[in-house]
Amino acid sequence: MTITVTTWSLEQTSPADLRPAATAPDEVRIVRAEVPSPEFSRFLYASVGADVSWTDRNALTRAQWRETLERPGVETWVAYEKGTPAGYLELAAQPGATVEIVYFGLLPAFRGRRIGGHLLSYGTARAWDLAERWPDLTPTKRVWLHTCSKDGPHAMDNYLRRGFRLFDTKTEEEPEPTAAA
Repeated sequence: MTITVTTWSLEQTSPADLRPAATAPDEVRIVRAEVPSPEFSRFLYASVGADVSWTDRNALTRAQWRETLERPGVETWVAYEKGTPAGYLELAAQPGATVEIVYFGLLPAFRGRRIGGHLLSYGTARAWDLAERWPDLTPTKRVWLHTCSKDGPHAMDNYLRRGFRLFDTKTEEEPEPTAAA
């Protein structure tokens, strides 16, 4: 069986496009994971994406994870609540002074608690100033991402409230996800 999945691509073309969310609760901190760790990134990916059918990185080997994470301009920003990982955002520099928000999301227990808007705001600001941390990169001229109909019910609204604009929509048939054991 298949399901119909709609994928929306959104962008900002100026740092002035960013409309930050209100601040997160005092117990929330966002920290860059500066040491590439395939194990930690796999944990974040699997924990955030399991119930929304993220599968594209499931088959990556440890070496492939490391290769991805060590590319210049790839950064992982992690939201913690009281020391516990709550969610993350992964940035990746691309040609043409573009930065993609490759992954963004919260672990299920942390959704609906005003953390996502704050993490997206903070991570988008880090996409805009990425070249300050990576001197060989050209300053960012565009930040983009995609979301789909399998993502959480508030994902699109969060992106739009942060100032992202829709630039493409695609609809495809995909195999229906199987239940996790």
